[in-house]
Amino acid sequence: MIENPILPGFHPDPSICRVGDDYYIVNSTFEWFPGVPIHHSRDLKHWQLVGHVLARKSQLDLLGVPDSGGVWAPSLSYADGLFWLVYTNLRNTGLGRPFKDIKIYLTTSAEILGPWSEPVELNSIGFDPSLFHDDDGRKWLVNMMWDFRKGHSRFAGIVIQEYNHATEQLVGPMSNILAKPVLTEGPNLYKREGWYYLMLAEGGTGWNHGISMARSRSITGAYELDPQQSVLTTRDAYGHPLQKSGHGEIVQTQSGEWYLAHLASRPVSPERRCILGRETCLQQVVWSADGWLRLAHGGHYPLVQVPNPSGLTETPWPASPTLDDFTNNKLDPSWSSLRVPMERSWLSLTERPGYLRLRGRDSLHSHFEQSLVAKRLTDLQVTAQTRLEFEPDHFTQMAGLVCYYHTRVHYYLRVTHEEFQGKVLGVILTDNGNYDELTNSQIAINDWPEIHLRAEINRERLRFSASPDGEAWQMIGPVLDASRLSDDYGQGFTGAMIGLCAQDLGGTRQAADFHFFELTKGEGGPTTAS
Repeated sequence: MIENPILPGFHPDPSICRVGDDYYIVNSTFEWFPGVPIHHSRDLKHWQLVGHVLARKSQLDLLGVPDSGGVWAPSLSYADGLFWLVYTNLRNTGLGRPFKDIKIYLTTSAEILGPWSEPVELNSIGFDPSLFHDDDGRKWLVNMMWDFRKGHSRFAGIVIQEYNHATEQLVGPMSNILAKPVLTEGPNLYKREGWYYLMLAEGGTGWNHGISMARSRSITGAYELDPQQSVLTTRDAYGHPLQKSGHGEIVQTQSGEWYLAHLASRPVSPERRCILGRETCLQQVVWSADGWLRLAHGGHYPLVQVPNPSGLTETPWPASPTLDDFTNNKLDPSWSSLRVPMERSWLSLTERPGYLRLRGRDSLHSHFEQSLVAKRLTDLQVTAQTRLEFEPDHFTQMAGLVCYYHTRVHYYLRVTHEEFQGKVLGVILTDNGNYDELTNSQIAINDWPEIHLRAEINRERLRFSASPDGEAWQMIGPVLDASRLSDDYGQGFTGAMIGLCAQDLGGTRQAADFHFFELTKGEGGPTTAS
């Protein structure tokens, strides 16, 4: 059986594509760089992160984008010997404002790992674009249209326009092919037995999320709605383990079976918060006798366990290492940075071999030049640990271990300098935009020979601890609410991240050296109270 989610943690808005015997999934990355991770599988069960599509600033300029701006709902396809990716870069999320300031781009590559071309700008009318390759050779861009006008529905319908790849331009009229009185987005077109099928994400990306369908004999409509309201949803299943199910794409296997990749979230705590973000799941689907897409097991609820596809040999990948010892000259692709590429001006693996050196820059509240690298939280019980060498001489210099959702919600176990104490260790946090310092738990560490930092997450509980030798640990600060690192509290679209960072608000770019980073499932060893 295939166990859902197939991509745990922050992997929303999956786009799935098969080329020969290879399957690929890409996902939204919002303000994180590089953009659009590529996961590869040969059996739909085992997936491996192999790289990213948007790895150059010329492809993706995120400097200054707001929290949960940036890359929304990319869509991957393959035609004419090329991989095609259309994606958005949102400079304004529209939260509390009428405008979104959207750019939709197209990039192509002959190989999945690139090199990917410089992007072609297509339009700015809406988001969630996809590219449909018709069997007559014509290509069509499909996306939702955003309406900022007073008294109008923001979700103004699904629009389609032809794309001419020779001239790299949209051509001909733009047609509004479907408008519904609900939040309708995430359009994808498919053609089967003379019908054009339009797959839609509906109801917003929260608890009311779902997938619906419409079809037409003509690509520009009119489209008739599926008599079943939703192909997939858990909006009416409060206790289902895969909540918020929706936004998906379908793929056909070599033997003719169909599967649907979709997002879902797994809530924890009494507040039903999803600290792992929106994750990627897989369902088997079939076409009914009257030509509509249906879940193979019936109904509209997803399954946690799904039958393996027939005819595919299970092909597991080597287990991902839990320890980064920073002995390579390049970080593993599971690392991401905020808004900016990982450049030698602030990140180095060679200045001090065997260490990750971060040079401090902006604060954790900045939308510009942070020195922060992090990994996705992919399990509800994890321990992150590192060893830091850092000699701050001013309170504006900090470095340490961060549990991060966005600039307005994060927890930070950091080392800094205080005038009358010297080097100190303590917890600072930002909760719903409000900055705080837990000064009662701050300790002086001038005599520590080493600085080991640890974060343990057990569902909604987060505790920080530290050690002078990696063996005798003491808890730093109180038990914190990890469930706040979520869409449901932070009001965003990403997921919890754990990583390393450094700040130098005085502009001297003080260096912080991290000797290793280990992220393992389960809690760490015993911690004595401070």
